Amino acid sequence: MHAPFGKTVSTLKKVRKLQTAAGPGDSMAILVNADPDALACSLALKRLFWRKVQPIHIFRTNRIDRADNLAFVRLLAIHSRHIQRFKRSAYRKLALVDSQPAHHKRFAAIDFDIIIDHHPRTEGLDARFIDIREEYGAAATLLTEYLRAARIKPSSRIATALFYAIKTDTDNFIRPTVARDMIAFRYLYDYADLNIVKKIESSEITRKTLSRFQKALQRLRFVNQIATVHMGQVNNPDTLVQIADFFFKMAEASGSVASGISGSRLIVVIRNAELRHNAGKMARDLFGDVGSAGGHKDSARAEIPLNRLDCGSDRDSDCRQFVFDRIKTVSWEGR
Repeated sequence: MHAPFGKTVSTLKKVRKLQTAAGPGDSMAILVNADPDALACSLALKRLFWRKVQPIHIFRTNRIDRADNLAFVRLLAIHSRHIQRFKRSAYRKLALVDSQPAHHKRFAAIDFDIIIDHHPRTEGLDARFIDIREEYGAAATLLTEYLRAARIKPSSRIATALFYAIKTDTDNFIRPTVARDMIAFRYLYDYADLNIVKKIESSEITRKTLSRFQKALQRLRFVNQIATVHMGQVNNPDTLVQIADFFFKMAEASGSVASGISGSRLIVVIRNAELRHNAGKMARDLFGDVGSAGGHKDSARAEIPLNRLDCGSDRDSDCRQFVFDRIKTVSWEGR
């Protein structure tokens, strides 16, 4: 069992250990749940192993559907493949960034060589290199520190990706962060292409997005001061993230919950605005008995297999009622 690094270990020591996890003659697959943070980290990790490990390919579990994320991968020329094309036998080394094996069923069945993340640490982690920093606002901060420790000046492309990743994962530093996030952000500012950042940010809204918001507005309910929406069937869980973030901005809401059915799972996305509340604990308390649940103080997520719910012929209505009933039971005291 390989333990994660202690907080007193220097970044240079981490980088040296990381670079022993793969070497000449190795090939590598980087697995992600694709979002800007995960993809930016993948680019930086590829740079750290440049000319040492070939080839290095990125595989994602999800379809990239959000307009801003599509602009991100297009403008920064980030190539990734769906995990359905992943063949374990084709790669000698496997890396997981911005996630942990327990976060996805496809990850859970894989023995990774490298695990780098900033989400709350899960039990049973084992890899040659593990660095979990749940106090960080973005995993991109970790990779930025690695590059600096290795004395690698980031290209404009990599710097822009890391810069944007920190910007989005911290929600412009509104979400909980540490000083290291700000230091990394300021460092990347000198190398990032801010025109590309502006273009990505201006690509968030499409006609399809507006139709989703219209549907969400029609379905909005307030439960215990929480703006709650069940979207029914969704093609991509990222839709729920957009909806939860949208209603999180309402002045009357202490938080937001967006739920929907994706494939064989009920997805619940939670956002919290109250200092004395904890979205991650709320997710675990409400949905941990029927599925995987967890997250940070301000944001959380639960994924529940539909076969663990007592859904009748009207699955959409039953799932909506299940989520609303669970939220009604929340006691906010002490959270």
